[in-house]
Amino acid sequence: MPETKVLINLSNHHIHLCAADVDALFGPGHKLTRTKDLMQPGQFACDETVTVKGPKGAIAKVRVLGPERKETQCEILSSETFKLGVPDCPTRESSKLDGSTSFEIEGPAGSVMKSQGLIIAKRHIHFDPASAARFGVKDNEIVDLKVPGERGAVFLNVICRVNAAYALECHLDFDEGNAVGIGNGAMGEVVRRA
Repeated sequence: MPETKVLINLSNHHIHLCAADVDALFGPGHKLTRTKDLMQPGQFACDETVTVKGPKGAIAKVRVLGPERKETQCEILSSETFKLGVPDCPTRESSKLDGSTSFEIEGPAGSVMKSQGLIIAKRHIHFDPASAARFGVKDNEIVDLKVPGERGAVFLNVICRVNAAYALECHLDFDEGNAVGIGNGAMGEVVRRA
């Protein structure tokens, strides 16, 4: 029988910055300050935060995650689209930014206007190849995730992302976790489709 149980961790809003935007927001030559390693290998939370602005409002103290990326990307919660005034913000996989929402970033040394890069993260599970084999899933396969408990539910349309650089972990965001009454470290059941 394939494995089905997967660790769930919740994501809050956060931002990934390209090198040029790090310079613009924090000053030329600034290096991001690693404060905490994340479960995905090589990924870390930084001491730095920024303010993310939309047409109607702003979110202060948005955590920067490292390392620097090729393209700046900010992931927000669905519930925050109203505060920013971006009701059409798309739900996307990480790095799939074409046609995503424009936004402004403000840092201590300056601000940057981005023509795209604001998204709601698509729920997903990271698999290393050995874990994917144990679960019987393939890269880009769509599965469902059953969360038990008093407020338990089944999340549909969870994408499997398989890569040798990943560690086995499911990412839901705070809105989704709050809806079913779970926090970091909860377990869910991967349900493959027939």
